[in-house]
Amino acid sequence: MIQLRGQRLTLEQIAAVANGQEQVALSAEARSRIEASRTVVEKIVEENRTVYGVNTGFGKLSDVRIERGQLRELQLNLVRSHSCGLGDPLSEAEARAMLLLRANVLACGLSGTRAIVSETLVTMLQRGVTPVIPEKGSVGASGDLAPLAHLALAAIGEGEAFYKGERLASADALRRAEIEPLQLEVKEGLALLNGTQAMGAVGALALHRAERVVRLADVSGAMSLEALKGTPVAFDERIHAARSHTGQVEVATHLRELLQGSEIRKSHLENDPRVQDAYSLRCMPQVHGAVRDTLRYARGIVETETGSATDNPLVFAETGDVLSGGNFHGAPLALAFDFAAIALTDLLSITERRIDRLVNPDANEDLPPFLTPHAGTSSGFMMLQVTAVAL
Repeated sequence: MIQLRGQRLTLEQIAAVANGQEQVALSAEARSRIEASRTVVEKIVEENRTVYGVNTGFGKLSDVRIERGQLRELQLNLVRSHSCGLGDPLSEAEARAMLLLRANVLACGLSGTRAIVSETLVTMLQRGVTPVIPEKGSVGASGDLAPLAHLALAAIGEGEAFYKGERLASADALRRAEIEPLQLEVKEGLALLNGTQAMGAVGALALHRAERVVRLADVSGAMSLEALKGTPVAFDERIHAARSHTGQVEVATHLRELLQGSEIRKSHLENDPRVQDAYSLRCMPQVHGAVRDTLRYARGIVETETGSATDNPLVFAETGDVLSGGNFHGAPLALAFDFAAIALTDLLSITERRIDRLVNPDANEDLPPFLTPHAGTSSGFMMLQVTAVAL
């Protein structure tokens, strides 16, 4: 059970909750902070002070003052008007990760909401009510407004949700799960919409998969080296101590472990005229290692974001200040994900080059052409390599 208090969450924790392997609850510590920030918002309303998002319009309409009797309508209209995403829905795992990350942002106690808002999101996670969130509609610069609006829409009993393998009206899903639809109060619609939790959720789960892929690339690379009767000399510990990049050292160590005691290498040692292998085999520590280091950097950015308050304005209970800023901007995540995408492309490139060496009769050390015993009659893995190039 993860007790949410606005802390940093790891990729492993996000994936576990997203896949239904871990439960969450709102901590008493978070509840106390949430209630303190809510007191500030209620005082603003009571004193009839003008504060963005509390009693004004949004964005370009921020100079429009909203009368007290329309403040609830303001929040409801915001959620409805921004729920205009298009395309296929995010996977249930991605939508559950969004619920988790949004609940944890609110648990920071800087959003000015009531505790019931966070509790509703947590209960949806616990009971398996997952918002239907279209994948298109966010540009990131203003945060993930459309995707988070669809999340909020499901929480108030509008829009659609997945429940027990069925896609249905959110009102029906909440009723079956015995969850009371959320009734939005002052500032709460805005607090649910501002932030980076769509890109954070999708990206976090992608990074979690990517970290598995880079280890699998070591395994497939070691197998390719064996099949091509290559040498593990390039993975010698002394070579990598001379450069000492963390990922490079890790990969070289992993490859030595995978190839330890190789009977294939032992049988080939005395009769091997080659001095060194091709780049795609010899440079695995350098390339795979650089990818690991890049993913490690991206992980740090994502995990920092999971424990950050990303809405606007932020409510500081200690001083009573409500400050407008730009913590919803997606640049930190977007740049990290672009970096990770570049790195993964390079990983797939070197992997494809090893596939080529395995199937290409001009380079595969006398293995059958395209790994088929019936070359000509059968094309073997010819098109598999072409498909790898396309990917």
